[in-house]
Amino acid sequence: MSAAAPFALADRHASAQPRELAFYRDPYAFYDAVHAASPAFFWDNYDHWCFAGFKDVSALLRDKRFGRQILHLMSREQLGMAPPKAHTAAFDQTEKYTLLNLEPPAHTRLRALVNRAFVSRNVEQLRPRIERLANELIDGFAADGQVELLRAFAAPIPAIVIAEMIGMPADMAMQLVDWSNRMVAMYMYGVTYETELDANQASIEFMDYVREMIAERRRQPREDLLTHMLTTEVDGEKLTDDEVISTTILLLNAGHEATVHTTGNGVKAILESGLDPKALFADADQTEATVEECIRFDAPLHMFTRYALQDVTLDNGLSFKQGETIGLMLGAANRDPARFAEANRFDPFRKDGANVSFGAGIHFCIGAPLARIELQVAMQTLFDRLPGLKLATEPQYKNIYHFHGLERLEVSW
Repeated sequence: MSAAAPFALADRHASAQPRELAFYRDPYAFYDAVHAASPAFFWDNYDHWCFAGFKDVSALLRDKRFGRQILHLMSREQLGMAPPKAHTAAFDQTEKYTLLNLEPPAHTRLRALVNRAFVSRNVEQLRPRIERLANELIDGFAADGQVELLRAFAAPIPAIVIAEMIGMPADMAMQLVDWSNRMVAMYMYGVTYETELDANQASIEFMDYVREMIAERRRQPREDLLTHMLTTEVDGEKLTDDEVISTTILLLNAGHEATVHTTGNGVKAILESGLDPKALFADADQTEATVEECIRFDAPLHMFTRYALQDVTLDNGLSFKQGETIGLMLGAANRDPARFAEANRFDPFRKDGANVSFGAGIHFCIGAPLARIELQVAMQTLFDRLPGLKLATEPQYKNIYHFHGLERLEVSW
């Protein structure tokens, strides 16, 4: 490790500043060092243990002794948590009933309600719509010879698709993206007061809009997911408006955020690899394999945290008290040399392909089947339509660890 490396490792402890330029632009150098030294390590900057090995991350995602929620079992005082901040009350409200954070039985009830819309056989029917949308977007810039691909192509596709599924107009998609981007800034390391205020304002605006949509659906139900959530009973009960609002915002945010990053990161990886895109998208099976390698190679989400729901001792001897946090490092697990041959090489033809980018266990990403179809269709259509695609400038990653995505993707053809 060079003296200039933006991290340090010693005695199973790591120090790495997530907002340091050299780190967030290339976290994989840190992951390489972690894999070589100690795939289970205490990250001093986050003040909790982290796991970088594929086997450990995969197992812990499924381990029911760990969960996304803890305040149903312990008080803030017991956990040493600060009281809720008044200036983030709206943001906190959007999180209160989100599938992402709930544990059974509340999680089971909510997930059962929306899961049907996202199973593979249902989202497969959206493939023609996604293909048509991809072609329409490319039609809008194909004659220009260059474009910033994230805003012109990568972001609109998943944003419009999830908006239409829920029952919101396509022309609201980019406004939904703006609210989402401002809200997910709250998950970053070292969030500022100004970011908190902005995320809270975005939450207010987003909730107000969803409330308007709820009122409209009550007046005039439709065949969409929002009407389904408002009218369907689960265990003899309907969802409250607050539950519908939280679920709608989660689906809209999660339904595009990771897909945008994966599209950008994946196109970058393909163009930098020197591989022939025609071979990468030669048929349906190879297209699927190429997309899976994009998801593995440069994951859109690099850390997911869990709370110990009880006192736990792992097989490796590490012990955790109830309420302690652990970090599951998805991006590092996907580059684990103990799991993947030449883990740092982008290889859409590899036979050991797998990834934990969508999670596992009860919190496995509900939108994974949809995201995979969007990525397959979008990437294949893009390279089919623009065979001379190349990078116009060197892409740079945004300062958004533990999300991982590009600021811009300037391409030409």
